[in-house]
Amino acid sequence: MGILNFRRRRTAVAAGLATLAMAAGAAAVPAQAVDKTTYIALGDSYAAGQGAGPYQDNICYRSDNAYSELADDAKAVKLVRNAACSGKTTKDVVNSQLRQLNKSTELVTITAGGNDLGFGDIITKCGTAMANPTEAAAALCDKASSDAAALIASGELAGDVVAMVQSVKAAAPNARVVVTGYPYLYNPVALNPADPMSVFIDKAALLADGLNGSIAGAAGATGATYVGVKDAFAGHGINSADPWINLDLANLGSPDNFHPNAAGYRAYLAALNDAKVYSAS
Repeated sequence: MGILNFRRRRTAVAAGLATLAMAAGAAAVPAQAVDKTTYIALGDSYAAGQGAGPYQDNICYRSDNAYSELADDAKAVKLVRNAACSGKTTKDVVNSQLRQLNKSTELVTITAGGNDLGFGDIITKCGTAMANPTEAAAALCDKASSDAAALIASGELAGDVVAMVQSVKAAAPNARVVVTGYPYLYNPVALNPADPMSVFIDKAALLADGLNGSIAGAAGATGATYVGVKDAFAGHGINSADPWINLDLANLGSPDNFHPNAAGYRAYLAALNDAKVYSAS
């Protein structure tokens, strides 16, 4: 009987030690590791992080300084994937990026819409018109800008953003969906019809306002959250002393031109943080 009681006591002690070890192990796991929001980033070059480098690839220009990567580095969320890619439109997001989403996705951010307006075409043609101010070049710039304005005025752009958000919600039914706006490329200046640069800056600002208004309206129509970044970039356009938008005059063909630099993506992050997008759920 004495041997049996000893064995029982030894078994009970071992079980107690195992329980304590398990409890200590559980206590060692930080609470935030369990509660982190699973996050997917979608969109175009402004979501990919183009302009800030270093790049994870040379096709989509996904950068370690993208706002989604910065949020992940700060341990605010668990970034499952930044699926954004340079040059993509709202339709491209739907056709090529939604496979990343599922019922376990809790947060989706999207920056898209600029390419729907032919952003690159406007920059190329209007840049050419400023460098070589001929009537033919000016006409091409005017057409690219007016075509974009027509997409905004007709509601077509807003409709495309609505369709994109609805598709995202269908693919990630439990996620909060956040769409962002775009900054002004240049700080606004007084319009001078005799100055091609001031004319371009004015056109660019009007298009940015229309683009952002379309995205914000689509967010309101679909129950998504809109986060604007115009105020976050205020005073830091290309024509400022401290630009957060790239323009390398020695290399006008650089793919980084007219995209945010690292400071610009930190401004995106700040705007999203101010809107409590990355707050723990």
